[in-house]
Amino acid sequence: MNKKSKNIEQADFAAGCFWKPEEMFRKLKGVIDTRVGYEGGYVPNPTYEQVCGLKTGHAETLQVDYDPESISYTELLDKFFEIHDPTQVNRQGPDVGENYRSAIFYHDENQKKLAEEKIDKLDKSKKYSRPIATKLEPAKDFYRAEEYHQQYLKKRNMGIELI
Repeated sequence: MNKKSKNIEQADFAAGCFWKPEEMFRKLKGVIDTRVGYEGGYVPNPTYEQVCGLKTGHAETLQVDYDPESISYTELLDKFFEIHDPTQVNRQGPDVGENYRSAIFYHDENQKKLAEEKIDKLDKSKKYSRPIATKLEPAKDFYRAEEYHQQYLKKRNMGIELI
């Protein structure tokens, strides 16, 4: 951690199964810490089984602590849109369900504004043949996932290319 910076901010992203996003964000310069969990639902303290059973409304979410002096929120948004297909609704690849939705849980109005601008720019660019389906939702309760999900790929010495 960069001891010179006292300003650490948070960003929350849902991009399908949370294992790959955590591994990709964890390696970015300026990212202080990552954790995976559940956000955007209506059941407090959900379990993985409940979330995957579509009984909670939560999305598998990555929460990132970052140093804005080393990496900007815009750079985090760029990575988020790079690592998944933001045009898919309630799915990523073979994973289907609202728990795999594409979502940005913004912590303040500036994050919301930057995310809206990024989505608008991507839609106008015609990079994708379909419109961006990523939902913007205010960050509220983030529930940390079970310990075996934390840094899942790193613990198993699995590279990102394997998933």
